[in-house]
Amino acid sequence: MRPPTPPRLRRGRLVGDGLSAPQRTCVGCRIRAARADLLRVVAVEGVLLPDPGKRLPGRGAWLHHDLGCLEQAIRRRAFSRALRLGAVPDSSGLLRYLRDSTV
Repeated sequence: MRPPTPPRLRRGRLVGDGLSAPQRTCVGCRIRAARADLLRVVAVEGVLLPDPGKRLPGRGAWLHHDLGCLEQAIRRRAFSRALRLGAVPDSSGLLRYLRDSTV
């Protein structure tokens, strides 16, 4: 009988022994993390909306549930690039959401 193979990273996923954990990169701190540990953010008519259920249509950006990561992403204009927007989106609703969820 063959020994089990150790998990390895392939195309952003841990594979081996039937385990698979999709990985995404936080647009704020640029650290890779499991998809389940990040918040998906979408833009609707120039407004950033949190997508905790990960079900809203359209292109999404991924962010840690951390105000520091949000501030870095805003400062670097990362949402405009990640979501392919022409202008800087309104992030006030997302900021309120993160403040309320971390308290």
